[in-house]
Amino acid sequence: MDKMSLSDLEVAEEMADAARAAILPFFRQSNLETSNKLDQGFDPVTVADRAAEKAMRAVLARHRPQDGIFGEEYGQHEGQSGRTWVLDPIDGTRGFISGTPTWGVLIALSTQDGPTMGIIDQPYIGERFIGSADIARSHGPTGDMSLKTRSTPSLDQAILFTTFPEVGASEDRAGFEAVSQHVRLTRYGMDCYAYALLAAGQVDLVIEAGLNAYDIQAPIAVIHAAGGIVTDWQGGPAHNGGRALAAANPQIHAAALEILRNF
Repeated sequence: MDKMSLSDLEVAEEMADAARAAILPFFRQSNLETSNKLDQGFDPVTVADRAAEKAMRAVLARHRPQDGIFGEEYGQHEGQSGRTWVLDPIDGTRGFISGTPTWGVLIALSTQDGPTMGIIDQPYIGERFIGSADIARSHGPTGDMSLKTRSTPSLDQAILFTTFPEVGASEDRAGFEAVSQHVRLTRYGMDCYAYALLAAGQVDLVIEAGLNAYDIQAPIAVIHAAGGIVTDWQGGPAHNGGRALAAANPQIHAAALEILRNF
């Protein structure tokens, strides 16, 4: 088969399928091999993370050898096309080793200006969320659905998600908590599934800090396609990581941003 005969979306979905196949045999297994990336603190990585990224890189080697790759586990490979596939084989490894289904596979296709396409895939549930300039959809156990963010008009009606209480440094946590005081409901420990639910119209805000590019680029693409907004805490681009504010609509984004700009 010609290497360019598949569309970018078809390549991305093949990668997501390959990651699913590599990961699922390890999920909820008592003998899962886990190691810690940090000398202080806990940033786990498992054999499943590495197997999934290898599987996705193998798909790219077959179909897009001219493109660059930036993956969490195996770093950067410079391409010649000006395009880079940004990969997080398991976003939410803490959740993965705990048996919760909030983790996911993140795949983004990006230029220097940010992501143009993204996939958030939850292999265990079998849900896949896809976003690009002309696609905003999910498919899973209940069938195919269009993605569209909520129209909630004010913070006091909003649902806010984050991954864990210690969002980042103390000033990061203070910013998150300042917004949390104004919303209707706050939920924790959601990993990348929070962004998927925002794109699906279930929640209004995701606020996080201490992110890497591979944590946020796929969610940016999916949320933008669904009508939402993702910026940093000053209203600038978030695709290089750091602090992120994802919002369902301009009104909710502006209200949260007004608070976060003070931190």
